[in-house]
Amino acid sequence: MITLDVFHQSPFTAIEMTEAVNKVPYLPIGIGELNLFTPYPITTQDLMVEEKQGQLTLIPRAARGAPYAERFQPLRTARYFKAPRLPASATIQAAELNSVRAMGQEAELESLATLVAERVSGPTGILSDLEYTLEYHRLGAIQGILLDATGATINNWFAEFGISQPSLIAFNLSAGAGASPTGGVLRPLCNSIVRTMARAAQGAFTASTEVYALCGDEFWDGLTNHIDVRQTFYNWAAAAELRKGNAFEAMKFGGINWFNYRGSDDATTVAVPSNTAQFFPKGARDIFSVAYAPHDSFEFVNKRGKPRYLRPIVDKERNSFVRFELDSYPLHICKRPEVLLRAQA
Repeated sequence: MITLDVFHQSPFTAIEMTEAVNKVPYLPIGIGELNLFTPYPITTQDLMVEEKQGQLTLIPRAARGAPYAERFQPLRTARYFKAPRLPASATIQAAELNSVRAMGQEAELESLATLVAERVSGPTGILSDLEYTLEYHRLGAIQGILLDATGATINNWFAEFGISQPSLIAFNLSAGAGASPTGGVLRPLCNSIVRTMARAAQGAFTASTEVYALCGDEFWDGLTNHIDVRQTFYNWAAAAELRKGNAFEAMKFGGINWFNYRGSDDATTVAVPSNTAQFFPKGARDIFSVAYAPHDSFEFVNKRGKPRYLRPIVDKERNSFVRFELDSYPLHICKRPEVLLRAQA
């Protein structure tokens, strides 16, 4: 059995230990699982989005033999956007493997394969970091403003398409301490939201389109405890669920699919503001897409982009380290930001 003095050497060197604890943060993937974004691989770093504003017009009557009312084609507008680059790397030094105890093991030494798996594809590896970042970008796209990890704006889709961001819709979910919210008001409000989105979509909604709402914690708690919601489920088998906790659950009410969005563990980095809800369509035509640009190296020139690129860089001169470089060039687009509505409790 290998043992070392824990008071003078690192506790992660080869020493007998009875237990190891590896805290893994929650990886939010709720938006990714909805498959909202149509993948669109491109062969360049830039993407063109073409817009044609069509409309239906009434045809006036005319006398027999009179000239036809000519139908003019709407003008097209082209906009160009650049796909952002998301780079990350993980380096493993040969010295890190020298007499290092494997995580959770008493005598087994660490191996290169184990470290690679941990740092590249493990719960806190660079691939998980990328998925965490992509969820952040998806959330930004369905809110209409795509942000960088620094908080800087990558693309404000409202501004890009010349549309004013709709004002917050007020939801009165609480009437104060000891009082109950007014009943019979939520369903008409939900109907108004669905109608507004469908009309703003101008034909993008189909028979299978559904409206979804990402709810912050405070908004969700107020919504699920509202008298309208409780009365709706009162006589159903689901009524039993109302007597339980329903954090991070989902329900359908008023023609809208509501769910309490579970973001990052800090409830800040990847999160919906606690007292708000974000509305967006699922199953609508050509509203959300994600463009993948190619890697900026010779072997990928003029080839269609992929969701991610992972390359090992080996120290061939000294054989002392291996570095894994991860690149992704995704641009999450909302081409119809006018359908994105928000509510505040």
